[in-house]
Amino acid sequence: MSISFEVFAKESRRLLESQMTEYAKAVLCPAVLRDAMLYSLEAGGKRIRPLLLFATLHAFQKKREIGLAAASALEMIHTYSLIHDDLPCMDDDELRRGKPTNHKVFGEAMAVLAGDGLLTYAFQVLAENRHPEVTEAMNLRLVLELAKAAGPEGMVAGQVADMEAEGKQLTLSQLEYIHQNKTGRLLEFSVLAGAVLAGASLAQTEELMEFARNLGLAFQIRDDILDVEGNEEEIGKRVGSDVANEKSTYTTLFSMEEAKQILHETTERAKNAVRSLQLQDEYLLQICELVAKRTH
Repeated sequence: MSISFEVFAKESRRLLESQMTEYAKAVLCPAVLRDAMLYSLEAGGKRIRPLLLFATLHAFQKKREIGLAAASALEMIHTYSLIHDDLPCMDDDELRRGKPTNHKVFGEAMAVLAGDGLLTYAFQVLAENRHPEVTEAMNLRLVLELAKAAGPEGMVAGQVADMEAEGKQLTLSQLEYIHQNKTGRLLEFSVLAGAVLAGASLAQTEELMEFARNLGLAFQIRDDILDVEGNEEEIGKRVGSDVANEKSTYTTLFSMEEAKQILHETTERAKNAVRSLQLQDEYLLQICELVAKRTH
């Protein structure tokens, strides 16, 4: 019998954070660089991407430990992107998860280098993974897919499109491109990595990616809603930044009521995709609820 989702999520975070700290402390680098990397890695957060990876493994009745290296690498990539997003040349944010942003503590130059360090170390962690149930072919596939998801064909492309969109009225397809790349691609990798490590079939993987695409879009729609309705103290960063930066969002292209309806429909599509596989999917379905109803 499976443990509750709350216990699964708590244990997953503890396992991940312990492993990431171990990885970071093993890096042979100047102490200040390690401190800057650890500062953001240990800042907490939902850990939704690693949780998705672990939940996908669980759906195939595989142990979380198989995905620890991939989950750590994924969270390193996500953390680097947050460090760089917060810089004065990007979003110029002073708070992240309720704490001063990396550049406010370590300075802009060290924040850039901490992000660079996490980005490149993530691929080292993946390539050096020697778990007995993870083959070299799996490692190579994960390195390739993470590079595509995080790089100029994925997250970086979304960030560029997001910057260029400031002050412009976007179409829905343009907005979806930003969301699918800037946020969605790493969420999709979370599920894909779980599928690869679990030995999923091509048909199963395709259905899981349909689930992941809809979940990624739901995540960003909820983000747009929280930027208007969210509690700054609970979110851990300023609200209203999208309005201040003149960004098109689901709440500017649609009414708040319409945005919430689209969120509901998108979440249901994600649930239906994963249900069709008839796997041990309770944690994946719970993550859908978590994403749709999150308050931070």
